Amino acid sequence: MVEKNDAIEIISYAEKNGIEIFLDGGWGVDALLGMQTRKHNDIDLFVEKKNGQKFIGVIKEKGYVEIPEVYTTPSHTVWKDGKGRIIDLHIFEFTQEGDLVFEGDTYPGEVFGGIGNIGGKTVKCISAKYQVLYHLGYEHDENDAHDVLLLCEKFNIPVPGEYK
Repeated sequence: MVEKNDAIEIISYAEKNGIEIFLDGGWGVDALLGMQTRKHNDIDLFVEKKNGQKFIGVIKEKGYVEIPEVYTTPSHTVWKDGKGRIIDLHIFEFTQEGDLVFEGDTYPGEVFGGIGNIGGKTVKCISAKYQVLYHLGYEHDENDAHDVLLLCEKFNIPVPGEYK
């Protein structure tokens, strides 16, 4: 589990080392909502490639080890510490135009336009609009439904058909 204080601690690893991060997933949603609304198994972070190895070095120093998963790629890895806290790490690049590239796909730079709050700490994250869009087209679970419905309500986004 990654509790609120854990999330703040992990985010501070990046901040203290001058590394910009963007939250995704459940903590990204809760940051946008400004409060923790459910339990989180991990924290999903996006780090720019130019800072990727530096961030990995920082979390290794903090006791995190890589946990191979079936979806592990050079740009998507999972890290776990002795307390069972999990970082789902995504490494991306910005293009000259300000778009972002992750695993060969290009996305508009506005994806990272979200500003949220975790325990009084302001964080950058995937915007509400894109959080909802990225929850489409797969078999979702109750956490996905929870997140999408809260985002739609708070940010006046129409509820997608698959979540009605």
